[in-house]
Order: sequence, then C-alpha cells, then structure tokens
Amino acid sequence: MNKKHKLRVGLVALASLGLVAGILAPAQGARNTIVFHETNPLTGFNTGQKNMNLTANTAVSYMSGIGFGYFDDKGNYIDNTVFGTQRASGSGSKFKITYTVAPGRVFSDGTPITAVNLLLSHVTRSNAYAIAAGLGDPKSATASAFDSAGYSSTWDQFVVGDPVLSADKMSITVSFKGKFADWKLYAPGPSAVHTMVLIADGKTSLQPVAVNVDATADFEKAFFAKDTAFLKKLATVYNTNYKITTVTSSTNPLLFVGNGGYIVSSAVDKQSVTMKKNPRYNSGPAFKGDIDTVVFRYITDGTAASQALSNGELDVYQGQVTADALAALKKISSVKVVGTSAAIYEHFDTRLGKNANDPNQPEYNGPFAAKFGEKARALRQAFLMCVPRQEIVDKLIKPFDPASVVLGSTFTLPGSDIYDNVIRANGSKFYTGTQEELNKRARALIKKYAPEVTVAKPLTIKIQVPGNNERRANQFALAKANMAKCGFDLVGDVQAAWSPRIGFTEYDAVFFAYVQTSNAQAGSAANFKLGGSNNRMGVNIPALTTLMDSLNTPMSRTVLAQKFIAAERIIHDQGITVGVFQHPQVTAVNKDLSGIKPAVYSPTLVWNWWEWSY
Repeated sequence: MNKKHKLRVGLVALASLGLVAGILAPAQGARNTIVFHETNPLTGFNTGQKNMNLTANTAVSYMSGIGFGYFDDKGNYIDNTVFGTQRASGSGSKFKITYTVAPGRVFSDGTPITAVNLLLSHVTRSNAYAIAAGLGDPKSATASAFDSAGYSSTWDQFVVGDPVLSADKMSITVSFKGKFADWKLYAPGPSAVHTMVLIADGKTSLQPVAVNVDATADFEKAFFAKDTAFLKKLATVYNTNYKITTVTSSTNPLLFVGNGGYIVSSAVDKQSVTMKKNPRYNSGPAFKGDIDTVVFRYITDGTAASQALSNGELDVYQGQVTADALAALKKISSVKVVGTSAAIYEHFDTRLGKNANDPNQPEYNGPFAAKFGEKARALRQAFLMCVPRQEIVDKLIKPFDPASVVLGSTFTLPGSDIYDNVIRANGSKFYTGTQEELNKRARALIKKYAPEVTVAKPLTIKIQVPGNNERRANQFALAKANMAKCGFDLVGDVQAAWSPRIGFTEYDAVFFAYVQTSNAQAGSAANFKLGGSNNRMGVNIPALTTLMDSLNTPMSRTVLAQKFIAAERIIHDQGITVGVFQHPQVTAVNKDLSGIKPAVYSPTLVWNWWEWSY
C-alpha cells in the first residue's frame, strides 16, 4: 500500500498566487494536453527509495515506465505481453520464474531493453545480494548502500541465489524457496541502468546508443562480479540524483529515460510536473488517443482547485470532498462528476518507536513508546478508544455517502468476502460501543496505568494534521474535543507538506489514508513488520512480523481470514491503529475528454494513459 494524500480547506489566496505566477495555464483550450490536479506535490523521481512511494510520485513514475503487467479500473491484473512474459515452472523448492523481454523493446533514448535491465530489481530487493556484494546488510544499523524500500520484502523472503541470464540476454530465470502468493505482482521492472552508469561517470547529456549499450554491459559485468566499488557509485546516483523537484533545460536528461508513454520534460517545485509523449514508446498497449502533453498541477487548497477546474485550468480533478464541495463540483457545466469506491482507508496510528527507515530520526521517548511497557500500551489503547470514529463518519462522510460505516479491519474492507468473518474475531470489539462507553473505559485504563493523568491534568499528545484539507481539519477538531473528555490534550501540528513527515518521532500519533496499489494477498504487511518499507511508527513485534511474512504463502481465503484475525488481534491488543472510514472517491473530468476511468487501485487516474483523447 502506498499513502494517499488528499485535499481541502483554505481560500482563494493560493489560486490567485498561482494565476499571477503563471502556474495555471489554460487547460481545456489545448486539445492535445491534459492537466491533472494533484493535492500533494511531488517529492522526488525515485519511488523505489524509502519514504518516496507517495501518490504524487508514483503517478509520474507509472507513466514513465511499464513492465510485465498492470491493473485495470476494475482491479483485474492484465498481463502486458507487448513488453514480455512471466513463466513459472517447477514446484516446492524447485519453483522458478523466467522473465522474458520481447525483442525490439527500447527506452526513450533508443537503447534496446534486455533482461539485463531487470537485474537492478534484484540489487535493490535481495538482502543476501546486498551483503554478498559488500553493499551492507539492509537490516543492520548502517543498512545497504542502496536506500531501497524493496529490501526485506516478498522477493527477499523467497528468492534463492541470483538470477541466471540467458545466452541471448533476453531472459532471466530466478529460483525461489517455493511458490508464493501473487507471484506475478513481484516481477522485476525494466531499469535504464545505462543512464545510472553514465551519470556515475559524469555524463550530463544523452549519449549515442552504442555508448549506452556499452554502459549496460558494464552494469551486467559488475552485477555478476558483485563489484562493490562500481555498485556503490550507482547507489549514490540512486539515492541522491533523483531527489529533485525542479526540472529545467539544464537538468540532466539521463535522469528521465524510460520506456513508458510519457517522459518528464520539466517541473516547478511544489507547483507542477510536465511530461511529453515518448515517440519511441513500444513497451505496452498502443496509443489510441492523441495526447502529447500531460501536466500535473499541485494545488493543496481544495477551494482553489475547484475554482481552477471551473475556470478551465484543469481537466481532471480528484480529491476528498465535503458535501458542499461536491455540490459545487456538480454545478460546473464543463465537467462530468463520477463517484466511485476506492481502496483507500482513513486511520489513526500511535507511535511505538523510531522509524527504522529514517536513520536521521532520534529515538522516540513519548508516552506511547513500547519500551515503557504496559503503561504505554494502556495509553495507546485509551487514545484509540477516544478517537470519535462514529461521529467522524456521521458528520463528515455520511452526508454524501450514507452507506459509509466505521471500519473494523486493517487488512480487508467492507464488501470483501471475508470482512464480516474477520471483524467478528479480530479484537476490534474492544474499540466499539457508544462514545460515552468508550470514553468511560478509556478513563478507567488511564486511571489504572497512569493515575497522574486526569481530565483536569491531561496528557499532551502531539499529532500531525495534514494541512489545506477541510475534512482533515474537521476530523482533528472532533478528535480534539472528545480527547479532552478522556484526559488527552491533543495538540495538532498542521503541515501542508505532511506526507514525508509521517515517520518523524516528534509525533505521538498521526492520521492519514493508505491507498491500496494491488490485490496482493500480503496487503498491508509492510506497515507492521520489522523492516517493512511502510513501517514508520516503530512497530517491532516478532509475532506480528512472523504473521506478516506468512501472508506470502498461497492459501485459501478461509486460512487468509484466520491470518488476518491473528494479526489484528495483536494490532488491537497493542493499540497500534484503528481504521475510520473507506474513502468515497469523487472525480471531475472535462466533458470533452474521454478515456479517464477512475480505478480501484492506485494510481487511480493514470493507469490507462494510452486510451486518453479529446
């Protein structure tokens, strides 16, 4: 799962600033350009890095590259045989997958794509390879030279040895400990490794194909030789060169070579990213439309974004809406409004410890820290009981989604075939009842384990509040008011650029939404396992890590439900998180634009860029 970051609040000031600065150029007048609205700005171009797998970043990277498959708007996995094939063979400990790249595929600079371009995925996913290559142990305090979020993942859990490259270099065969669930979803992606080699060598411009092929060969040699010095130079490029948010004509074009339909051409920090059609694209579905330019406009103020849509400065808008905002959208005659359900859920989390993915963060010594034992656990439980979830749903969601319910599970959503079975036995009942009942139980817990805390002498809890978001501001206000009745003084830190700060140990708690990117059986495992790429709240519970790892094994839905129940019993017992509601998804689209089909999984809007047209 990735994080979803949404919008709302504020006034026209930001819109006015944008218009003066020339940020919002007319959209609906250009019939070969689409302008998308995004709430939160891009933070970098390498979504494989820790803390960079954010919605705004992944939308750009998704359009820049394409591999063995993708999800359609209904959540079905589609094999992309234009790019290549995945073929499984053997069983048990002899389970293997052969990944074959179709001949003739090229990157945007004309460089041929081969199976060598799949090998970087192994470098950035396999703990064993990182150790053997002298790059460092990803699980150690010093970690690996590559700041990759892919270590300690499903690939690492199951892979055996290194990939075997075919004689024609168009296939790699990978051995695994056994068959694992959803194996197609973990295929290695094509990386333009020649560009990293060239950047490491000091090149600042696109090179002839012959030079690029030689650079790819250099990477191949270094990969199999486990050339530490060579690979560490690439790690420096991987970690630092893509961490930019401004792109001009002087920016190194090697950073943006890809095999997707669109390539980054410019970016203005916190304002926009512009992508141009890749004339050499041949790695996926053929273009049906004639869109030459795609622009992402970052407008955190929901009112300003809605006004920009009304003015024809945006073509596609998607975000969190209030009842009033939805009514306003429907009044814009130039757009059509589409309501759908999305695999996105709002939740409140407590911090147990340091974010292991950010070595620069200090230790967490707040009241919820796991090292403080039963007292901290009781405080976490009491805090989550005092989140007025039903009031939030009733006042903020039901006015435009009457069927919305308070969530009872972290791993499955209402409507799933196993949801009802899971919530019956997962310990979520501990956090249910009238709010008066929950407050009373919370106060009793506090009195027993932290008698110094009272309503008159409350415990200060610092929580990050996503800024420029009316709904989130209202959620915080409701939570703060009820927390005061329980003995918590909820102090909000409003941050417009909040998503990179989720793991900051200055916060005792956070609330935001997770976006599901696939139907992978393991689901939210990375949020709760030790070493998980999304474990930003310092969760370190061996039994929970074991359960998370076990989710990668093929199993029946009945067994899966039992795994979820066991994991959520721990989560609820430890007071780690509670879900609040599933996000209703509202999309407004220029009536003249076709092919926009909001999807269940992220990236919800750009999954089918080859179909768009006016």
